[in-house]
Amino acid sequence: MSEAIVHAGGRLLFAGRTLRCALGAAGVSERKQEGDGATPVGLLPLRRVLFRADRVAMPRTTLPREPIAEQDGWCDDAGHPDYNRMVRLPHPARHEALWRHDDVYNILVTLGWNDAPIERGRGSAIFLHLARPGYAPTEGCVALAEPDLRALLAEGLTALRVLAG
Repeated sequence: MSEAIVHAGGRLLFAGRTLRCALGAAGVSERKQEGDGATPVGLLPLRRVLFRADRVAMPRTTLPREPIAEQDGWCDDAGHPDYNRMVRLPHPARHEALWRHDDVYNILVTLGWNDAPIERGRGSAIFLHLARPGYAPTEGCVALAEPDLRALLAEGLTALRVLAG
């Protein structure tokens, strides 16, 4: 496993490099809960790469890859059976659209948080994605500049280890 270390101060270390990253607006948490705005502490395996084929080239990686479609979403409704799973829109429960007007999800890596098994209310839609200008905080994800994310994927990144301190 080729993992990067993510420090609470917004630094990601991988293969001898230190990169800036954005984290949740509420910092990092060892007790992640749905909607708390925190990035969960722990080992987060990279599951698959989704990307906007109409906007960006397919990232180089050994991970499974697939383009995002306009009807792709992610269920964040802890009371619904589809909680913390990719869904097709329209969807009856609360969800997040993956086809966004901004560039944040042009490259999106699903992370292994609360997915094996899924526990209601432990947090959903924890992704590695593109950073907003100025590295504005996320809602609980980890975000990098596009060149950095592409480089890490091409170099075989397979997990993030988010540290508490």
